[in-house]
Amino acid sequence: MSSFFLTYVFITTLIFFSSSFVAESTVPSSKTFKFTNKGDFVIAYIVEYGAAIRALSLSSSPFQLCFYSTTPNAMARTTGNAYTLGLIMGDSSESPMMWVWDANRGNPVGENATLTFGADGNLVLADADGRIAWQTGTANKGVVGVKILPNGNIVLYDSRGKFIWQSFEHPSDTLLVGQSLHANGPDRISSRSSDADGSEGPYSLVLEKNRLNLYLKSKNLKKPLIYYTSDWLGTSEPMTRALFSSSPETEEAYAYELSFQFFAANSSAGTTILGRPKYNSTFSLLRLGSDGSLKIYTYYDKVLYGIGVWEVTFNLFDLITGNGGVSECKYPNKCGPLGVCEDEQCVACPTAKGLLGWTKKCAPPTQRKCDNTGKTNKVDYFKVVGVEHFMSDYSKGEGSLKLDDCRSKCSKDCRCLGFFYKQESSNCLLAPMLGTLNKVANTSHVAYIKL
Repeated sequence: MSSFFLTYVFITTLIFFSSSFVAESTVPSSKTFKFTNKGDFVIAYIVEYGAAIRALSLSSSPFQLCFYSTTPNAMARTTGNAYTLGLIMGDSSESPMMWVWDANRGNPVGENATLTFGADGNLVLADADGRIAWQTGTANKGVVGVKILPNGNIVLYDSRGKFIWQSFEHPSDTLLVGQSLHANGPDRISSRSSDADGSEGPYSLVLEKNRLNLYLKSKNLKKPLIYYTSDWLGTSEPMTRALFSSSPETEEAYAYELSFQFFAANSSAGTTILGRPKYNSTFSLLRLGSDGSLKIYTYYDKVLYGIGVWEVTFNLFDLITGNGGVSECKYPNKCGPLGVCEDEQCVACPTAKGLLGWTKKCAPPTQRKCDNTGKTNKVDYFKVVGVEHFMSDYSKGEGSLKLDDCRSKCSKDCRCLGFFYKQESSNCLLAPMLGTLNKVANTSHVAYIKL
């Protein structure tokens, strides 16, 4: 019998037994658990969203897995409460606590819901009636345990320590240090809505090609509108992922760098520094706010004489302190559905009678019914001089177009609420959403709002 044949038999047998071992691995009974959403609430100093929480024993300071509810009657334990399984970050006795990950986002459970980790290695969140609200989908895949790592990553691992599932690959509105965004992948971060179920909001941060882009979506829009794109990298090479990182600047570690590290294929493509806190910034989070803001919050328990606090160490839309140097007037909804922003302040409410004092009630005129056939009645507009749309920096619209032709395009489009025209370039931008109008010095940049 040849040595080649014996080698082949040995390798084949080894692969067979290895595969069988992985497939048949089960979770030891000592590591299985079943938590039920019932009992007393934890009374913390400050909990984000004013949530009522029930803490589970799965934790790794300063992170802890909890059931939480933001419904007003949660503390009364009445029916109709909506609970989310989430990961909280902070110290309940000394600092505010912030939510950094949600499992069943937009799909809440009620009282007596259960979180079960069984012998098959699947982590399952089910309502009291048995309805499965969320699961890791890791049944019979060799999982032997679950834990929260010191960086806040919840992992299900096999007997070799390989991660079969990890929360870092399923972000909500937050990135923790060590967590990445992958290009064109499902792991974009999206804002939180104002609904009690904590469902996905209209804003998202996405890595595309060699840019990080911020988008705003709406039911009235065919596709999301871009309201920010980074120019942090001077390369045309497509990026595969962006890693949110924190590292000491010097051996003494007096200051830390908060940054995005970009990768193309298997090589590093550059680093963009976002902030430099003068203390350990390992416990930082990048948050896409419900208003479309992008900020880094850093937790450090030695600030203010031992009382742990969160500090904003990066703010993209802040000309004064933010490294991004982007005006707050670029927020799509800084001044509500329709308002003029100047020098970071909402200063006017555009109307057919002219610019009035700004209030939260400023809104576009109510639109008449439109059939989108192109045979519309005459459409009237009022003019706002010296303003630009929040898309203007990133969506140029159509160039070399006469004003009347631009007007006609908007009039025939039911989704168009107004158009923005630059006289020097004959550039025409149709706006399916108005929002904040950014005041500029150039009076040849004019907005025409449908009446």
